[in-house]
Amino acid sequence: MQTKILLNDSQIPKRWYNVIPDMPGEMAPVIHPQTGKPARPEDLTPIFPMALIEQEVSRERWIDIPEEVLKAYQLWRPSPLYRAHRLEAALKTPAKIYYKYEGVSPAGSHKPNTAIPQAWYNKQAGIRRLATETGAGQWGSSMALAASFFGLEVTVYMVRVSCEQKPYRKSLMEVWGAKVIPSPSQLTQVGRKILEQTPDTPGSLGIAISEAVEDAASHADTNYALGSVLNHVCLHQTVIGLEAMEQLRLVGDYPDVVLGACGGGSNFAGIAFPFVRDKVNGKQIRLVGVEPASCPTLTKGIYAFDYGDTAKLTPITKMYTLGHDFVPPGIHAGGLRYHGQSALVSQLLHEGVIEAVAYPQNACFEAALLFARQEGIVPAPESSHAIRGAVDEAIKAREEGRSRTILFCLSGHGHFDMSAYDAYLAGQLQDYAYPEESIRASLANLPRVEL
Repeated sequence: MQTKILLNDSQIPKRWYNVIPDMPGEMAPVIHPQTGKPARPEDLTPIFPMALIEQEVSRERWIDIPEEVLKAYQLWRPSPLYRAHRLEAALKTPAKIYYKYEGVSPAGSHKPNTAIPQAWYNKQAGIRRLATETGAGQWGSSMALAASFFGLEVTVYMVRVSCEQKPYRKSLMEVWGAKVIPSPSQLTQVGRKILEQTPDTPGSLGIAISEAVEDAASHADTNYALGSVLNHVCLHQTVIGLEAMEQLRLVGDYPDVVLGACGGGSNFAGIAFPFVRDKVNGKQIRLVGVEPASCPTLTKGIYAFDYGDTAKLTPITKMYTLGHDFVPPGIHAGGLRYHGQSALVSQLLHEGVIEAVAYPQNACFEAALLFARQEGIVPAPESSHAIRGAVDEAIKAREEGRSRTILFCLSGHGHFDMSAYDAYLAGQLQDYAYPEESIRASLANLPRVEL
């Protein structure tokens, strides 16, 4: 009855897995926001190094991980896979529950898996400074860590409501040398315009992305770094699922269902994408993305071309979207407050390869407390969505009287999110209704794309 399933440093995957060659159907083109024509790789060079652009469009199934990135990964990778014996007992379920714990990274989440290579590739390209955004602060702190490793400056535009909810995430970024700016800010044209229109806005990831992209595009020594959504980000995160597959092989097991929290897609992609190849080749496995009911991109959005940011500076991508103007309610899972979704995750859902479910935040915190009191780890609010999904799968197995193997990604710890737990324990956490009217208004402003 093994609880911790561990790999050694030499077993860190040496290659990332690219899901594109195994996806059904052709990828829709990415559209240049100014010309309305398919974007070319050189169109992205003002804000990304060519190495990452090549990964973004690559059709190679396996991409080598640079030696310097592997050396940095060794600080926390391979991460442990746990069998949740105590949670199984509490639920009285015949299901076997495993969780891949990414909170062992220095930043406390899965985000350094892509922050490290992004910083390294930018350093190799001669970039001095990076501009980025963050919601809950997991990505911002990871980018601050990675920049400190490779001697880069970094400016982080942090969504205002999250900056207020999670002040110590800001402190952590500053410890690692980052400059943190609540978004929207007065430092960019985008920020000033939004503050003029809605001074009390809580901000959103779409707005913060716009500010960071404007910053990068207006400084020759600066590039932009994104913590989710893009193909190369999802690629880097596949170290999670690749390790989990090997760890399950060591104990002679294989999942019936794999779950991950889904905001922009990087966490879900990391745990689930390596299993896509098995599924499209006939393996019976379910892959489930779990999102917040107040920002239900996959479950209530539409599959359409849309901008990745509020100011329409980023390329237009075909994805599940709630509209680039949509500003989600200020839930505590700030990393999941994004109007759109990874193009890769979106196409896999559209083609029926993966599934999606949505939960309100009180149901997720209920599952998080159950998990914490059995397994001892306090989950990040984002991760609690995957826990909720896993708990429901385990309950379903109990009700059906048959076993199943459940794997989910515990993408980070919640040590900087205790104010959210305080609110839940005090009965003050609010479930936001699906904001149908505001989403309808936002969807009315989708760009027109003619191919």
